[in-house]
Amino acid sequence: MEEREQLQLTPSKEFQDLPVFVKWMDFLKWLLLTTEKFPKRVRFTFADRINVLGLDMIEDLIEARFTSGKTQTLRNANLRLEKLRVLLRLCFETRLLSQKTYQHAMMRINEIGKMLGGWMKQQKGKT
Repeated sequence: MEEREQLQLTPSKEFQDLPVFVKWMDFLKWLLLTTEKFPKRVRFTFADRINVLGLDMIEDLIEARFTSGKTQTLRNANLRLEKLRVLLRLCFETRLLSQKTYQHAMMRINEIGKMLGGWMKQQKGKT
């Protein structure tokens, strides 16, 4: 009987080398746990929309990593990040998020936004 290959439980080498992807995955795990605690009355509005934006960001980062025309994909990711900022601000203003939680989210999003901006700037130099 042949030995079965073990499932790879760690990110692939390509993504280990892409810091923005690693940072986003860490943030997304935190974000999914945070939105899970939202009251039922807003879980299908705010929480779902926030989670979809977060998951769409993963797709954008993967697409940008493995396609040649990165500029538009990176713009889409940047736009999603801005939408997420606005939704989280609204959650804070409606007291769905505490000040501490909101500040944590904004610090992480700003850090990721800077990394994304650097990647976008790098791509402009290539065109």
